[in-house]
Amino acid sequence: MGSQVLRRSIAPAVGVTAGATVAVGGGAFGISSYFARQLVTPVVPVDDAPLLEVGSDHVVFENTAESIAPGRYGLWQNGFETHARLGEVLGIDAGRVTRRLDGVDFGVLEVGHARFNSYYFCGPPATSLPVSLAEVTLDTPVGGMPAWVDRMPGSDRWAVLVHGRGAQRGETLRAVPVLHELGISSVIPCYRNDIGAPQGPDRRYHLGLTEWADVESAVLYAASCGAREVLLFGWSMGGATVLQLLDRSWIADLVDRVVLDSPVVSWPPVLDFHAGENKLPRLISTAGGRLLRSPLRHAFAGLDEPVDIRETDWVRRSDELSRPMLLIHSAVDEFVPYAPSAALAAARPDLVLLETWDVARHCRGWNVDPDRWERLVGEFCA
Repeated sequence: MGSQVLRRSIAPAVGVTAGATVAVGGGAFGISSYFARQLVTPVVPVDDAPLLEVGSDHVVFENTAESIAPGRYGLWQNGFETHARLGEVLGIDAGRVTRRLDGVDFGVLEVGHARFNSYYFCGPPATSLPVSLAEVTLDTPVGGMPAWVDRMPGSDRWAVLVHGRGAQRGETLRAVPVLHELGISSVIPCYRNDIGAPQGPDRRYHLGLTEWADVESAVLYAASCGAREVLLFGWSMGGATVLQLLDRSWIADLVDRVVLDSPVVSWPPVLDFHAGENKLPRLISTAGGRLLRSPLRHAFAGLDEPVDIRETDWVRRSDELSRPMLLIHSAVDEFVPYAPSAALAAARPDLVLLETWDVARHCRGWNVDPDRWERLVGEFCA
């Protein structure tokens, strides 16, 4: 999920709209509608990390919050033509950051602009993931949906891995080797409005409130392959999607346990958090949330049907949960606030195990400490 994208897109609206006549409330409404629209509009990837030098075993970036972050990361360039894997920071000097280059999966990495991501493994055609993936097509309410599968012969335990808003399937691949070692098969679906996937009727995100039906098709696929038990994994908005599936799907009884990484367990605090980050009053995020479910939703957010984020508040609805759940979340997450995960764990200590990271950015716990991440997930799923 792209925090920088959301912040960049909101900032101009604040400046322009706040400068308008606010006496009749037009300025506040304009900001609220822009705020809401950006949340549900699919993200356009932008290469925004200046790459200054490319060597055989290292790369040099401008000094930014992303380029100095500890851990291992992926790097895209020229849209999705080139993907590289980056290792630890080797040095910082005079505004330049040198990182280890672990390999280029495909394409040609060149001086220019690129963009960081948490997908150290990006999937086919890359071969760096130590597990082979097959490509299948799932039958979903919006059409044939691409998915990757790691099928373990004779396995009746399956995992469905769900990526976050504006992300891709590669975000989830860090879990596949752990599951593979445990003999658990994996299916990794796209969902509506992903790049290369069918679009929803209004071409907007519904924050998990319709995407769950696409993920349900992945659970049905697992069942058709002999799954007697399914584990659901969700990253960021994928967490919100997984929780909606548990609430709404007729096949949810097949789900045994849940692993959520940097999850949205309640959308209202996420909106409030970003209003605060942009120095906006809470009434802006509150009004934006109301707009998403109001009769004005199509005119101002492009939504064909209501998106009622109150239904995503699993802190308030915690007594409805019934599956063991592992939450992995960074206390300094810059996109999805940590507090709701902590509140959910406090509300349901009988079901929810919260594991906290102290330095990782959003969805980057594995990147910072893969050994800990894999150990926790392995023990929980074993």
